[in-house]
Amino acid sequence: MIKGLIIANVVMYVVSRLVPTIALNLGLVPEQVITQLRVWQLFTYMFLHGGVFHILFNMLGLWMFGVELERMWGSRYFAKFYAVCGVGAGITQVVASFLPVSLFEQFYYAQTIGASGAIFGVLLAYGLYFPNRPILMYFLFPVPAKYFVAIMGGISLLSAIEGSGGVAHVAHLGGLLAGYLYLKGGRIHLLSEIKYRYLKWRINRMRRKFDVYSGGRADDVNRRVH
Repeated sequence: MIKGLIIANVVMYVVSRLVPTIALNLGLVPEQVITQLRVWQLFTYMFLHGGVFHILFNMLGLWMFGVELERMWGSRYFAKFYAVCGVGAGITQVVASFLPVSLFEQFYYAQTIGASGAIFGVLLAYGLYFPNRPILMYFLFPVPAKYFVAIMGGISLLSAIEGSGGVAHVAHLGGLLAGYLYLKGGRIHLLSEIKYRYLKWRINRMRRKFDVYSGGRADDVNRRVH
């Protein structure tokens, strides 16, 4: 699924460069979603990017944090999670444009593109499942995943409050929130994961009570005797 998403994003990036007008219909503009009912923009905006570095770092983040999640969840569940985070980020951007704050009112006519919102949701899930996995912050400093997520969320929150232009920080926060709510709502999946981790711990604990010796013929696949 991740390979498919990366290919789709790259293809759409090339197409949007060859036919720039395509972004006018597929990029997320709250005013168009509300008045013209272009609801598809809540999904299609995720596959558009503004430049080489924009798509490069987004796809790098998707690959870095998404591969292990897809292997653990399966492609189908990962695809649902990714879509929910991306659409949730888009909805957050639209809702924010109606807040009676001058900083957010400008969102109403502004266009938002990029997969960052969905990837922030993937990053949140990675931090929840692998909280102590070290991540190189800015490729320099090793930081546990749980703190890395908190730092990135804090940066987006402060940037959204300060109104840093050019980046949809509110959508990033929306992706984090959508991912958290989806995982919290998917209690059956989480309980299954907890059960799996518990059983794996019990198996590893039981193994310590036995010594493993090599025996039998060298070509016998069952030569390990407990």
